[in-house]
Amino acid sequence: MKNALIAAASLAAIATVVPAAAMAQDTAPTNTGAYVNLHAGAVDADNIDPKVIGGRLGYRFNDWIGVEGELATGLKSDKDTVAGVDVSYKLKHSADAYLVGFAPIAPNTDLIARIGYGTSKIRAKAAGVSASDSEESFNFGVGAQHHFDGMNGVRVDYTRKEFGNGAPDANVWTVGYSRRF
Repeated sequence: MKNALIAAASLAAIATVVPAAAMAQDTAPTNTGAYVNLHAGAVDADNIDPKVIGGRLGYRFNDWIGVEGELATGLKSDKDTVAGVDVSYKLKHSADAYLVGFAPIAPNTDLIARIGYGTSKIRAKAAGVSASDSEESFNFGVGAQHHFDGMNGVRVDYTRKEFGNGAPDANVWTVGYSRRF
């Protein structure tokens, strides 16, 4: 009789816990789907350090793999002296595409690694003369993100842009808002 009461009590407990756990699992945020990031950053390319603002639109296929596109523009130009002449540099725009790897380290926290390709257009002004040029780059970087409520969070990352044709390579650090859908 004692075993029958323990079994009945166990079944009653399971009958109340399992539906509650299933309902909690249905409402828990998922790591897959679309996301956006809005960020500000600093660029270091030899003696040129422009400030940038940008955004990313991405899609995460599962816990580990995703893709994203990134657009950025210069927020503030930077000056350098070349042969005794002050030259002002500004990022006109940058467009990049990435394959992204995620490493979940907690339910709402990921380490990020990304690799991609992009193009950047820089404008230089000196003594009333202006010139612009575009360069393609091979890009790679690392970062981390944390979503406080499962949907809204913060992302920080570092990206290295290696340009061809003798253009200086760039180190880009960003921090910004992240939103999952």
